Amino acid sequence: MNDMLPNDDDAIEAAIRRVCSGDTAAFEVVVRQHERLVRTWLSVHAPPGVDVDDLAQRSFLAAFTRLNEYTPGTHFTAWLLAITRFQLRTETTRLRRIADYHTRYAPDLLQRALDQRSEETPEIWSTRLEHLQSCLRCLDKSLRQYITWRYADNLPLEEMASRCDRSVGAIKKQLWKIRQKLQQCVESRMEHEGGLS
Repeated sequence: MNDMLPNDDDAIEAAIRRVCSGDTAAFEVVVRQHERLVRTWLSVHAPPGVDVDDLAQRSFLAAFTRLNEYTPGTHFTAWLLAITRFQLRTETTRLRRIADYHTRYAPDLLQRALDQRSEETPEIWSTRLEHLQSCLRCLDKSLRQYITWRYADNLPLEEMASRCDRSVGAIKKQLWKIRQKLQQCVESRMEHEGGLS
């Protein structure tokens, strides 16, 4: 087994030299060799709510862009994991800031939104619902499937992730993007119709 490690290190070092010489496709060797390790490390160390797949991708991208900083012949895996650790620290800091922001400002924002919506007439709500149904029909079939699974079938996020072969974090992010898209669509149609005050 120990005989395999130098060969792997040699292959990695050779791939890095090729990348530095302009063969960017050679970085695939680096990714394939370390992808499982990086994802496993992130899965163990990341708090709930962190999208491990996205963070792994960002780690490899950061390593690729900083490859000229790597010293050939040193321990590449340790260097890559240091980058991964920094990416995780950056993401957890970002999430903490978001949580802090929501703790401070969410109650006020929620109250304003509730006040605004309580002033809307049933006719406006009916129009909003019609626009929402229309916007749902305009979504790609794959995006509508997420909405159906979550809101019509009441599937748990874990089941959705399993069906899509994606992480729970990726599913949450996808649902958030779809909801944003639907909200923008409805608001755009309401503004066009003159239904918003």
